[in-house]
Amino acid sequence: MAARDVSFAGFNLLNLQLPGKKVYSDSDGWEQAIYDRKVTWSAQMLRRLAADFVGFQELWAAEALDQVIEGAGLKNTHTALVPPDHAGNGIVCAGAVRSDMLVADPEWITDFPAETVLRSTGDDPQQETIEVNLRSFSRPVLHAQVRPDPRTPVIHVFVCHFKSRRPAEVWRERDWYKRDVHGPHVTALGYAISTVRRTAEAAALRVLITQIAKGTHAPVVVIGDMNDGDNSNTLNILTEQPQYLSPLSEGGGDNALYTAQTLQEYRSTRDVYYTHIFKKQRECLDHILFSEQFYDNSTDRLWAFDEMTVENDHLNYDDHKVSGTADHGVIRASFKWKPAPRAPGS
Repeated sequence: MAARDVSFAGFNLLNLQLPGKKVYSDSDGWEQAIYDRKVTWSAQMLRRLAADFVGFQELWAAEALDQVIEGAGLKNTHTALVPPDHAGNGIVCAGAVRSDMLVADPEWITDFPAETVLRSTGDDPQQETIEVNLRSFSRPVLHAQVRPDPRTPVIHVFVCHFKSRRPAEVWRERDWYKRDVHGPHVTALGYAISTVRRTAEAAALRVLITQIAKGTHAPVVVIGDMNDGDNSNTLNILTEQPQYLSPLSEGGGDNALYTAQTLQEYRSTRDVYYTHIFKKQRECLDHILFSEQFYDNSTDRLWAFDEMTVENDHLNYDDHKVSGTADHGVIRASFKWKPAPRAPGS
């Protein structure tokens, strides 16, 4: 791998917590034997990825991640990115980055940017006013700045974990929920609330990305368990739906994000991409998105897409809470340093 090449990976750790420590409502947490299997399996996966930057979701304990990194043999080459004040009483987005790449202290963003105003009186006379009052991410978004080589620009990397598609448990609401009134509709209401929350989080992250990418040549990468598919509204908000150009055309969207999934599909004879199985339905919930500086046909291209891999054989078995495996596939995208002619920053 050349010095200026770079690779990114996304890895949902399925509640990596120290043994015996509380995980949500489970006060006993993982048994020691299961925890040991989780660390061993996660370390093997991390070593196989051999990525310069790995974005994690569902980390509880920083010490547990340290054990995974050490087990992968990366203790001397990679730095763990965990909030310094994290006490292990909730899940966070985290990272493991090649130590020589990190150029600034990472930050974890909890609050939506002020520009995220989700209110409208409607755009036709038949619509009434809508207002969404969310002001923060369910899981703080990790923002890191990295440089693969002194000769390359700094890359802004975001690691996110959006609200799951599991219906919100509205039956817990004491101020309005009534079993005899709302009970028959609990699933529909719960799904709707989860969708609104996830949509708001996608919009807020898009605002953060636009603040960096629009009108600039700053490279941006987003790694996340976004709990939605490639053609979902969640991804449409994040990517701004760029047009993928034919091999002989040139362009690129100034504010757009491109998906590793789509570029890998262009190199394949069929789509076999999935990172999650639910009720026997295979789908992609985990994504690596990137700005035009990583897009093959962009006149601002600095890195060319090389390959995407998905580690998902473990999803064939629904034994994750015993085997120590994760319940999501693990994804990796690699890029070769190959600037377009006259690309800014090359």
